[in-house]
Amino acid sequence: MDAKDEVKQRLSIEDVIGEYVQLKRAGRNFKGLSPFANEKTPSFIVSPEKQIWHDFSTNRGGDIFSFVMQMEGLDFKGTLEMLARKAGVELEQYRSDTSNTQVKERLYAALELATKFYQVQFKNNKIALDYVFRNRQFTKQVVLDFRLGYAPNTGNALGKFLVDKGFTTKELQQAGLLSRTSRAGDMFRNRLMVPLMDGQGRVIGFTARLLADDPNAPKYINTPQTMLYDKSRHVFGLHLAKESMRKEKFTVVVEGNLDVIASHQVDVKNVVATAGTAMTEQHLKTVGRFADDVRLSFDSDSAGLAATERAIPIASKVGVTLSIITLPGAKDPDELIKQDVGAWKKALEKRQYAMDWLISHYAHQLDLDSGQGKRSFSDAMLPTLRELSDPVEQDHYLTEVAKRMQVSPAALKDKLQTDTPQPKLKKRTPSDNMVSQQQLEHAKVQDHFMSMMLMRPHLRHMIDIVDSSMLLQEQAQQLLDFLIGHPDFEGDMRQVPVLQSISDYVKILSLQYEALFSKLDEVEGRYEARRLRARLIELYVKSKKAQLAQALDSADDETAQKLLTRVKELDQLLKVSQGKDTHA
Repeated sequence: MDAKDEVKQRLSIEDVIGEYVQLKRAGRNFKGLSPFANEKTPSFIVSPEKQIWHDFSTNRGGDIFSFVMQMEGLDFKGTLEMLARKAGVELEQYRSDTSNTQVKERLYAALELATKFYQVQFKNNKIALDYVFRNRQFTKQVVLDFRLGYAPNTGNALGKFLVDKGFTTKELQQAGLLSRTSRAGDMFRNRLMVPLMDGQGRVIGFTARLLADDPNAPKYINTPQTMLYDKSRHVFGLHLAKESMRKEKFTVVVEGNLDVIASHQVDVKNVVATAGTAMTEQHLKTVGRFADDVRLSFDSDSAGLAATERAIPIASKVGVTLSIITLPGAKDPDELIKQDVGAWKKALEKRQYAMDWLISHYAHQLDLDSGQGKRSFSDAMLPTLRELSDPVEQDHYLTEVAKRMQVSPAALKDKLQTDTPQPKLKKRTPSDNMVSQQQLEHAKVQDHFMSMMLMRPHLRHMIDIVDSSMLLQEQAQQLLDFLIGHPDFEGDMRQVPVLQSISDYVKILSLQYEALFSKLDEVEGRYEARRLRARLIELYVKSKKAQLAQALDSADDETAQKLLTRVKELDQLLKVSQGKDTHA
């Protein structure tokens, strides 16, 4: 991973663009007014899933870097430096002799080997086996799926093993496997080892549970912050849960890693965990990419309640639907699953929408018969109410909160409007000049036509009279050439090596198709593709004939005859493009 990729991974495109454009959630995407045109209807779209933006009014688009370059008037180097500071990425490490990517690959390799070492130790330790199979009642399959292991209590067994395998002490410290003290012993000793894996299933760290009865030792310790592991971003179990998250269309977030394992064992697999109760914006964004229905099931202690409350405004900002799961007669999911698997599954369906939960939570905490209590209640509720993007939903809960306080909704609305902070957007200074209206239309029609050819392979016969000279941008020409050579290709074009340089353009076309053409049926889609092709050729012919007319003014007879022949060819091309589609 290079510096650019590291910055893109750490920053959310909607957050950066949101500093310039007021964005509102629109399904899986965000919409706002174009920063490049004076418009009243939002046509600017940001896709967190694809990590791209597209402005339908000016036909511009790209990634986080292209946007900041245009808004700030910077070159790529300046933009990289600006966004790296925002992301907390130290660019110097990418300029050193040792590639950052190579360092990370070494750490991945060390952690993978450590996981296998711990698994072997686990098989031979009776205390660990009894805890997992008798106490926790985990099956052999789930132990293998989550790759549970055991760290021996010898002090340096893992370090010696990995050094013998060719790893340096520095590398093992960077991976979080050795203590950073001068003695540099193993980080984990006499503990059940739970590997922490990223979304692709690569080990990036560990959670370690104490097995000995030692009141002076922490029950759980985690890998410290490393180049690979960041607890504010890591979602435990994601690699095993994401398929179920998509299928079930909701995600359950629990507090403990062992709660996740217990749930997966009873075939409820759309369950993940954060590091304790430290729910962050990045956590919700990560799970929201797979399912925007997120249900929290934290422990019913004070820490769990506080974490739930903190998550609600974060969810409002991210744009996921947050619900709260109440566990009947149990302190955590693992306990409830042991008691009654059916009760756990029913609890997931009997969730309470987070706003309703928050209202009830504060209503029980405060004296709503007193003026001070009503003031405190409104102060607690208004920040979250303000973040609700749907005006109907906001009005509903304003009325509900007012009813609980026994005040008029108008009074609460007045307070909401009075206390509403005005967003401070950065100064908009787009650097590039506006293109002519004809060029703009040509570019739009070109991209719309290419999006249809990209996403509907059965219509690609329509490119038979289109060639690259009719397209304005090199990336469009490159894609056209590929489609001509591979008319039946239906895979992920972003994975085609020859198209890697235009991957963002391909993403933008897919976003345009999703927004404009995805709902068209077969007949409508064929008609629209034919119309776009005709308009594309019409604009091309118009442009070429204007150039030919200018050239005729100073041409001799022989040259003029050639130019007039070319005009006739263009007229014939236009006539063909406007004729019937012979494949219809």
